[in-house]
Amino acid sequence: MSSWKDPEIAGVRALLASRQPAPGEPLPSRAERRAAADAFGEMGSLPPGCFHEPMAIGGVKAERIVPTGAVEGRRILYLHGGAYVGGSPRSHRPLVARLADAARSAAVSLEYRLAPEHPFPAAVDDAVEAYRHLMAEGVWPERTIIAGDSAGGGLALATALKLKDEGLPQPAGLFVISPWADLTQSHATHETKAGDDPMIARDRLDEAAAEYLGGTDAKTPLASPVFGDLAGVAPMLIQVGSEEALLGDSLLLAERAGHARVEVRLEVWPEMIHVWHAFGGQLGAARRAIAAAGAWMDGKLV
Repeated sequence: MSSWKDPEIAGVRALLASRQPAPGEPLPSRAERRAAADAFGEMGSLPPGCFHEPMAIGGVKAERIVPTGAVEGRRILYLHGGAYVGGSPRSHRPLVARLADAARSAAVSLEYRLAPEHPFPAAVDDAVEAYRHLMAEGVWPERTIIAGDSAGGGLALATALKLKDEGLPQPAGLFVISPWADLTQSHATHETKAGDDPMIARDRLDEAAAEYLGGTDAKTPLASPVFGDLAGVAPMLIQVGSEEALLGDSLLLAERAGHARVEVRLEVWPEMIHVWHAFGGQLGAARRAIAAAGAWMDGKLV
């Protein structure tokens, strides 16, 4: 068993372990998992003065989040994680609010359609339509960041590829946390990090990928962006933990983006787990990562 220099990440790991079903207990249903994720998000605190409200954008449900220091005209289009089968603006509200506060920008957290009810490419279509709608409302691409975590990180990259395919302008930047960018689960870190990753299991990812893909080839670029032509997409910041099974997705993404002459910054945070940013209340490293990402986004937005 590994030992951790950061006592806070050890505490988060203990919390996660305490929430695992006991041996022999049935796994929670999809509906129970979705409800639990929303409950986790709704328990978190927001930055002082930050408000949120429901909205619709391009016919898609969403949530507007506005911190007190938001610069007029800026937007973060945020795409939540949840393996394409779970998650919502409610589950990710504290994380999105902290990122928006750090970037001095309002955020639109999109409630894109989930699988298996709505398989690929429904989520991509929703994200692209939301981006189109922002532009139609007068939000400049130069004042927009597309961001996301886990599956939402992969979706942010897929959205950028689809925008390029359709001849639409790229956003000012792409910020992705622990992106699930290769639905084939082919990188070695699925094996080498399996014993240290408390959140990601390859068999569960395979199951979610099958539900999302609905028979589509997993190497389709809009499903697995690492297989796409990344040339010409927006500058990107990737943050990933060293203890993730999905570490390899970020390594491969940075390599292929670099080969495509994309401006890319890869940060591998030692000892951190999948989307550690979500534990901002307990984890100093989460707050530091959010601050660093916010500074990067602030620098990209005009």
